[in-house]
Amino acid sequence: MATFAYVGRSRSGAVRKGELSAKNRDEAVDQLRKQSIVVTSLDEKAGKSGFNLSFGNGLTDKDLVVFTRQFGTMINAGLPLVQCLEILSTQSENKALRESVGEVKVQVEAGSTFSDALRRHPKVFDDLYVNMVHAGEVGGLLDTILTRLAKHIEKAMKLKGQIKSAMVYPAAILGVAGVVITVLMIWVIPIFAKMFDELSSGKVGLPGPTQLVIDISNAFQSYWYVAAGLVAGLIFGVKKYYATPKGRMAIDKFLLKTPVFGDLIRKASVAKFTRTLGTLLSSGVPLLDGLIICAKTSGNKVIEEALLNARVSISGGKTIADPLTQSQVFPKMVTHMIAVGESTGALDAMLGKIADFYEDEVDQAVASLTSLLEPMMMVFLGVVIGFIVIAMYLPIFKMASAIG
Repeated sequence: MATFAYVGRSRSGAVRKGELSAKNRDEAVDQLRKQSIVVTSLDEKAGKSGFNLSFGNGLTDKDLVVFTRQFGTMINAGLPLVQCLEILSTQSENKALRESVGEVKVQVEAGSTFSDALRRHPKVFDDLYVNMVHAGEVGGLLDTILTRLAKHIEKAMKLKGQIKSAMVYPAAILGVAGVVITVLMIWVIPIFAKMFDELSSGKVGLPGPTQLVIDISNAFQSYWYVAAGLVAGLIFGVKKYYATPKGRMAIDKFLLKTPVFGDLIRKASVAKFTRTLGTLLSSGVPLLDGLIICAKTSGNKVIEEALLNARVSISGGKTIADPLTQSQVFPKMVTHMIAVGESTGALDAMLGKIADFYEDEVDQAVASLTSLLEPMMMVFLGVVIGFIVIAMYLPIFKMASAIG
């Protein structure tokens, strides 16, 4: 999809400016024609390349939850769809959401369905959102679907927050350790090294640990740019490798097999998959479509492959539990409960129960991880900094002993 910047005039003669996504210029013109806009200028925006920093559109899950809840309440109160969009497009605090909702309103006024209008803004409204809205439109339960969708986003937001909280603590400790060690190596150790050199006049050798720390400090000062380049190159290389299908599969497999973290990632993925699929099925989205959406939003290539393979098997007449069991990605309890849900005709309810259970498991896993990492990080910091301090004081002790 390309992005086009357009300038045109509406039926009333008002100037309209904005951007839209389309496969080509003809499709872009056709979209604008449906919105009753006469195009006076249409330019394709150049794609970004090279080393560009992207900070996203600033849209948060909380913004989307507030918008969805307000929208559902207005629809339930009997307000027309266009009027709801008009109100929300003016009062939303997020610029990206405000602009997108404004464009959706224009497209709905031009005759587009609400879900089709949302589909044209994939950066704001993902496949899950669009498909659930479509199911609500078809079933005449848009207000109910929007309420259900808001609850789903809230639960997904909570799960994401739990994962982040598990990663923040070790990252913060390692960051502090890195800063402290860097300060010691670049500014503190050289002072000690100069003092030792003056006291011994270069005739007396330093203890082994002291000499090791001083050598590392000298390397820090002389070759810091090499270390920085290696770290930057490693990060860039891993990101480039992860961007390839083979690399993403290899790294995601490795992450699932790592101790402690792998178990947390697996539980979070199961909770996300079952919650999303259960919400989609209870909203009237077909199972095969739901599996595609779950695969795209899984965040893990191994899980994605398992779900896509399951979809192929299901389209061939098999149950959903069989291919998921064969994938050996999902715990046996999950596949057994899914099989029971299929046989009883209550798959969506069973998926919801599985999601509740695994969300609690993620809570416990995060608490266990924090309690495990805290002493390990403290010991790590104590050993590294303690070694540096002792190494610097060894020559002083040696000199004091010689004087005595």
